Amino acid sequence: MTASDAILICASAELAEGGLGKRFPVQVRGDEASGFVVRYGGVVYGYLNRCAHVPVELDWAEGEFFESSGLYLMCATHGAVYAPDTGKCAGGPCTGAHLRKIMTVERDGQVFWRPDDVVKPVEA
Repeated sequence: MTASDAILICASAELAEGGLGKRFPVQVRGDEASGFVVRYGGVVYGYLNRCAHVPVELDWAEGEFFESSGLYLMCATHGAVYAPDTGKCAGGPCTGAHLRKIMTVERDGQVFWRPDDVVKPVEA
């Protein structure tokens, strides 16, 4: 990832282990959506903020992606739970499906994301 294609999300310190995630605006096939990042196992992971079961946002309040144990991401609408490190649905109505991964990198105390063929920056 080069500096020119990386888009700043937040400072690394804003992501606590198993704590609040950080949402950021994205565009998917011309539609506005959101992505999010969380810290799990000391690593930052990024996903499109859409349940694999039905395309609704996962967080029940802004940045609230983890269920109470802090071990899984959970869809507030359907109760589907996802492994934070892989995005694979571990239980609920979409068992075996995956969240759409967004490439992230953490460097120099900052968290960045990189657009791909599907997830792009919101056009100004």
